[in-house]
Amino acid sequence: MQSSPAQARESFSSAVLVYPKRPRPIVIIGAGGIVRAAHLPAYEKAQFPVIGIMDELPERAAGLAAERHIPRSFNSLTEAIRFAPSDAIFDVAVPASQLLRILPEFKDGSAVLMQKPMGETLAEARAIRDLCRRKNLIASVNFSLRYSPNNLAVRSLAEKGMLGELVDVEVQTSTYTPWHLWSFLANAPRLEILYHSIHYFDLIRSWLGNPRSVYAKTVKSPEHAHLAPTKTVAILDYGDAMRVFVATNHNHNFGPEHQHSFVQWEGLKGAARMTMGLNLDYPTGKPDSASFAKRGANQEQWQSIPITGNNFPDGFMGTMGALQAFVEGSASTLPTHFEDAYQTMALVEALYESSESGGVVLNHLE
Repeated sequence: MQSSPAQARESFSSAVLVYPKRPRPIVIIGAGGIVRAAHLPAYEKAQFPVIGIMDELPERAAGLAAERHIPRSFNSLTEAIRFAPSDAIFDVAVPASQLLRILPEFKDGSAVLMQKPMGETLAEARAIRDLCRRKNLIASVNFSLRYSPNNLAVRSLAEKGMLGELVDVEVQTSTYTPWHLWSFLANAPRLEILYHSIHYFDLIRSWLGNPRSVYAKTVKSPEHAHLAPTKTVAILDYGDAMRVFVATNHNHNFGPEHQHSFVQWEGLKGAARMTMGLNLDYPTGKPDSASFAKRGANQEQWQSIPITGNNFPDGFMGTMGALQAFVEGSASTLPTHFEDAYQTMALVEALYESSESGGVVLNHLE
């Protein structure tokens, strides 16, 4: 099945967990920490067959292949592509800066799952989008938070009408993130919004569509002064009847007592909150959760929503499952299609532009 911009723009495609009738073989490009912690556990749990893996450090790919019983490892991208059968899915888990180097190597019409973000700038995202169009790649971006079990549970509540019309969406993360685990971020000119909060902004888009405008400020922390900004505040404008607010602080290094990481939805009938446990003790993580309360309820009436699994690894089952089902034709939409992912990148670019342009100067103090 060939994808198209029109197919991708049919809707903002709220994620629904789907799996292929016949899982296709997966060849993984990249053998870093995210593959070890999330991709491989997800595919093992979903029984998606991984038949090969390569990395720019061949010994790392070989070691991971031996450890996780992957049949083949490769010394080069060319070797991996040559080995891949015609129905293979390529899982490209590399830094965003490498995507424009790797994607041209795939055969036209290949199926590709890209690790987020889709490039490091909007210009790169546009080049990736145009390349995917020219090569007719059936490609999507790994925005796994859409498929996190707790988000799917809240989505189900909303579809049953239990939240009513949404009037408020709030994301707050105040944690201590060990940025040193990602060596490629040491010199990255953009960090927090592009590599972390992009998940939140993509999630908001999946619920509400694109905002009218944005207001944002992303700043550095003295504790991580050698890095690009790691703290962000953003307001997304969806009109006068809706508040959408994102606040992140990855430098709350005062113990776990007041650390938090959640998304909260408020509607005319009820509210829901999901916690993102991985952020609270990365990379070990704590369990994800979800809860619900009717409007007017007191604190004791918040009810836990039963969920099974966590974003790591279950969300990654969702992104790969959706791509596989779309490729085989058993699913008609692909929520994280590269055309939709480009719009998330446009939102990210607008947030950085807002941060750089500054706010309204106080000219009326006298």
